[in-house]
This record gives sequence, C-alpha cells and structure tokens, in this order.
Amino acid sequence: MARPLTIACLQTRPMPDFDAAIGEVLPLARRAADDGAELLCLAEYCGGLMSADGVFRPPAAPEDSHPVLAALRGFAAEAKLWMQIGSVAVDGPGGTIINRGFLVDASGAIRARYDKIHMFDIQLSEAEVYRESTYVTPGDAAVVEDTPWARIGHTICYDLRFPGLYRDLAQAGAEILTVPAAFTQTTGEVHWHVLNRARAIENGAFVVAACAHGPCPGGGACYGHSLIVDPWGKVLADGGEGPGVVMATIDLDEVAAARARIPSLSHDRDYARPAEPAKAAE
Repeated sequence: MARPLTIACLQTRPMPDFDAAIGEVLPLARRAADDGAELLCLAEYCGGLMSADGVFRPPAAPEDSHPVLAALRGFAAEAKLWMQIGSVAVDGPGGTIINRGFLVDASGAIRARYDKIHMFDIQLSEAEVYRESTYVTPGDAAVVEDTPWARIGHTICYDLRFPGLYRDLAQAGAEILTVPAAFTQTTGEVHWHVLNRARAIENGAFVVAACAHGPCPGGGACYGHSLIVDPWGKVLADGGEGPGVVMATIDLDEVAAARARIPSLSHDRDYARPAEPAKAAE
C-alpha cells in the first residue's frame, strides 16, 4: 500500500529585507497550498539574504520576534499544512547570527530547529570568496523529527558536501533528507545535481532541496534548480531558473524498497582510520 505525500519546493529570490522576503514567499506558498501541497520546503535564508565583501549579512532578528518566521508560522496554521522553513537568520551570541531552519506543523507550532553545522568558507577565485564563519555561529547537533508521513532529517546548503552527516540522519531513521540552500551559481552548475542525487542514492532516501535563485544583493548569485529526488537517484522535479513552485507526489514506501534492494545502511562497519601523514622534518 502506497504512502503518498505531496511536497512543494518554493524557489525564491534572495531578498534584502524582511518585508521583501515575506512578499516573495507568501504568494508562492499560497499557490502551492492551492495546488494540494501537504509539505512546503523553503530555501536557505528565505527570510532575506545579502552579502558584503564575501560575508553573508542577511537581515536578522531574535527568534521570538522574527517577522518572517511569524508570517510563515501563521500561514502554516491558516493553510493547515506542514512547512520546512529552510532557514532564517536569528540573533546569535556576541553579535553573530545563527543560520537556523525550522520544521513547523499544521497548527503553526515549531516542531524542530536545526542550526547549520558546516560553514561556507571557500575561495572559488580571486574575485569570489565567501567566509560564512565571519558572522555566523555554527550548530553542533544533527536533527531528525517525526511528521505524520515520515521522519525528516535536516541539513542546510554546504552540509551537502559532508556525506557522514546524511548517513547519521539515515541511520537515525530519516526517510526524507532536506537540503535548503542558496547554492552559488558557480558551484551549482557543476555540483548541485550530482551531490543531491548522491545523498539520495547512498542513503536510500528522498532528498528535497529547495534552492534560491538569482542575484544576491551585494554580490553573488544563487543557482536555483530546486530538486525532489527519489531514493534511487531519479530527479522527480527540477525548479530550473526563476522564482516558482516545484511539486511532486512521492510514495514513501519507495524508501523501504530501495533499502531492501541495496541494504547498505545495515552494512556500515567501524574501522581503523589511517594515520595522519608524518610531517616533514624542518
């Protein structure tokens, strides 16, 4: 017997402030709800995203008074659907922010929080440098949460490059792995699809990856192509470019079927890791 779930990814553009972010996301949320979505998945920094000199500076507020979070929780309650709020910037310690995702139920209550673990500190070229850790305090805990349909494992953007995190989530029972992102245009063109498909295949899980699209105020651009990928690695939906809604009805029984065909989760073993290379004598 099938276990269907209709999922929608909301592909939003990076917005410079709270009001613009709310104005971008709510019409897409309404469209998805009207089309029958039961779970909405939003992009990283859907509450606003800017950059300056290679540093992400999204608009931030305390969690308990964050206007975008409040608006989205209100919509979830109004539409009576669940929402994976990819992430918004909330105030952190010492003048930093926290890149925090939320799982909200159909009453608008927060069921889970996830703080992005891996910081996007990279240099793609002399001109394209990102230092997320300059302003963001990283999380230190993997998070899974039950829903009426399945257990969801939470990640954010750059986490996608750390397969051990996804393995831990799958071993904790996650059947859906969410990857809200603001993946750069540069890396997205070569890595986005293959990494999301790999995480699905490795763990026999659905991957739902809502990604922002378009220029980022202050510099840079996001790739888009929000994805819904099945446990066998097939792309069920691709958001392409521009703002919009991408939807798919999945059958969660496919998770057990894929894991039965290739039961690699039951084949994990502990092993001795190689020693670090010896340092050359000075």
